[in-house]
This record gives sequence, structure tokens and C-alpha cells, in this order.
Amino acid sequence: MKLINGLSIALAVFTVILTIVFFGWWIMKDSVVFGSEKFDQVKWMQSAATITTECKRGDMAYDLQKNILARGSSKEAVAVLLGRPSFEDGPAVEYDLGKCMHVYHGLLIFFDENNRLLNSRISSH
Repeated sequence: MKLINGLSIALAVFTVILTIVFFGWWIMKDSVVFGSEKFDQVKWMQSAATITTECKRGDMAYDLQKNILARGSSKEAVAVLLGRPSFEDGPAVEYDLGKCMHVYHGLLIFFDENNRLLNSRISSH
């Protein structure tokens, strides 16, 4: 009986630790995976068509999202900065980041009805 209680407590502690580690990683993953370089417009544009680098734009995505793309920016200004999007669907556009950490990612940018930037997020496919 004591062995079962001890194992139950150990399992509960392990589950709590694993949950904390998982959510800690989830919160910080964008800055860890996508935050190793500052945004460079020339490199961004050159990386659009490359197939030699798997995570071709991913290293700049976090800096771009957090420090460059300002809420309220016009859709035209974003297009001048980033070039033609990989995908466009009404108020949202997506730029291909490549295959980062074995998963294809994109930078999704959302605009309001006046074509002003609302928010952006890194998505996985």
C-alpha cells in the first residue's frame, strides 16, 4: 500500500514538472527557434526563392514580428518591406519561413478592414 502511494506521489510530481517544462518551452519557443538573427530586408528577399536552406527566413521572424512590424502599419508598407507574400487570403497574408525544427512554418500577418496591421504570429503547417 505504501509503495502504491509513493508511486502515485512520484507520478504526480513527475506530471507537474513535465507540464511546467512543456508550457515553459511553448511560451519561449518562438524566441528560441526563430530569434537568432536581426531582420535583414535584403536577406529576407533573397531567401524567398531559396531551397538550399531549410529554415530560410525563420531566424529573422521573431525580430521582425516583435521589433519591426508595428500595429497599424499599412498593408502596402508591409508589402514594400517584405515583398510578395507566399499566400494571401482576404485580410491575412503569409510569408514562408521554411522548414524549421522539422515542421514548415509561416509568418501570418492579419489586417483590418482598412488594411492596417492588427497582429502577426508564427504558424506551423
